[in-house]
Amino acid sequence: MNLPRLYHRLRLTVVQVRSLHGSSNVQQVETAAVAAESDPVSSQFSVFRTSENDPACHTDLHAGQYYTLPTAQLRTLFPHGLPYRFQMQIKTFNEACVMVRQPALELISYLKKADYSRPALRYILYGETGCGKTMSLCHALHFCATQGWMVLHIPDAHLWVKNCRELLPSSSRPGRLDQPLQASLWLKNFKTTNDRFLSKIKTTQRYVWTKRETTEEGRPLGELVDQGVARVKSSSDVVGALLRELRLQAGGAAEGAFRLAVAVDGVNALWGRTTLKKEDKSEVLPEELTLVHNLRKMLRNDWEGFDTMDPFVPVPVSSYTEKEFESCYLYYMDRHWLQHPHSQTEEGKKELIFLSNRNPSILERLCATL
Repeated sequence: MNLPRLYHRLRLTVVQVRSLHGSSNVQQVETAAVAAESDPVSSQFSVFRTSENDPACHTDLHAGQYYTLPTAQLRTLFPHGLPYRFQMQIKTFNEACVMVRQPALELISYLKKADYSRPALRYILYGETGCGKTMSLCHALHFCATQGWMVLHIPDAHLWVKNCRELLPSSSRPGRLDQPLQASLWLKNFKTTNDRFLSKIKTTQRYVWTKRETTEEGRPLGELVDQGVARVKSSSDVVGALLRELRLQAGGAAEGAFRLAVAVDGVNALWGRTTLKKEDKSEVLPEELTLVHNLRKMLRNDWEGFDTMDPFVPVPVSSYTEKEFESCYLYYMDRHWLQHPHSQTEEGKKELIFLSNRNPSILERLCATL
């Protein structure tokens, strides 16, 4: 289905019908029809783009269309977390456009209707590799941020259990292993995203880091985060203390209470095998890592692995629909991303559908070479 052609036909049909109701306006109608024909770009714009950039206002009417993520929100909400190839696309296209897709709309609708006086709800996005789970998650996080929620985002849990650059024995918990560089980097990004909350939330107990360094009870949470950023050695313990404070205070009824969205991309990595080795060359178990141990507490239950998330609301993420593929194809055309002459023909588009099977990631990689 060729959406631009269909849209163009619909516009002309409306113009012809309106001309039957007023012969005095025939000249104006003909002028409008000519304008529509001479400006195909504006006609296509309404097909694959939407001017509604507030995720709270997105509905099924916007499904398959791209909305623009404002630069200011992009820098604060996603200092990390966006896929690498999407970051490269932002630099190339000089804009951050996210497609409104059904999984994100479904998740946002659940968040709007949820009863937050009850225990925390869990939602799991699942689907084949490259079908858009991460971008759907980012769309939902953008909604949470616009609603004034604190966002605790783990952009890739696999990075905490794979190829760690520095692994040190914990100074406070025997048998545990710290990842100070990763913990410090995550704290820095967390502060960038949630800086407006950190001066309002206070610590509920005293924390001792060394013989000379402590964080007293009642101090702003920002001091706790700064401790982990400035003193890399204690950063893993600071992450644990931070998660504890958020778990205790989020969603309360007291004045200054806040809502907390915990988003973990690749959450299954918290129970998988690691590639890390101890000094005796034995494999490190996920629960032996301080970061993983503390993050698991945010999902705490009496079960292990997959059952820790139960009960949860499953949200499937599939490949592009016909409409979504057409919208993506038009967006690449608009950005002059498809340079090969054959790729701009109907036959070329059919080849892209066949080769990618409408998988978003595969389609992006195919188009990058054209």
